[in-house]
Amino acid sequence: RYVAGKTNDRNFNQTRGALVKGQNPYASVLSCADSRVSPELCFDEGRGDLFVNRLAGNYVSPDILASIEYGAAVLNAPLIMVLGHTECGAIKASIKADKDNAAFPGHIQTIATSLRGAVKAGQKDGGDLQTATTLENIKINVAMLKDSTPLLRQLVQSKKLKVVGGLYHLDTGKVELVV
Repeated sequence: RYVAGKTNDRNFNQTRGALVKGQNPYASVLSCADSRVSPELCFDEGRGDLFVNRLAGNYVSPDILASIEYGAAVLNAPLIMVLGHTECGAIKASIKADKDNAAFPGHIQTIATSLRGAVKAGQKDGGDLQTATTLENIKINVAMLKDSTPLLRQLVQSKKLKVVGGLYHLDTGKVELVV
């Protein structure tokens, strides 16, 4: 619906009362903080449908991991999607840091450094480095979540939780399943 431009109309007054009582998301999403990528809009979902965790570069950090565990264990969301996207500034910065030894101010360097493994994996691909790094970042974080903590690992092994990766294409609005 989002890609076709035929999204559902939302009346927030109708759902506000129900959402006060709690949330029941069907999925958790680890998404980039990029303002052009809003998972609720990308998937044409309403409030309470997705448990969204956003961080530039959509990678697993300790704080993000705690939130994702909450979504799986407390909210019982049976699906986690690591959602990367094309033209990601965090990926570009990490590539620049690796190629040019670029340093970024403040804590921004933490993001570039955290994505370095994806850059190194992307370099082995031999194709477009930004695309390869974006895809590797998604795959690395899907694998990390599947095996990250006893809590998530047990849910995955018992098939109560599925972890997948997707790539959001800024130019088309489509999400391509990666893993």
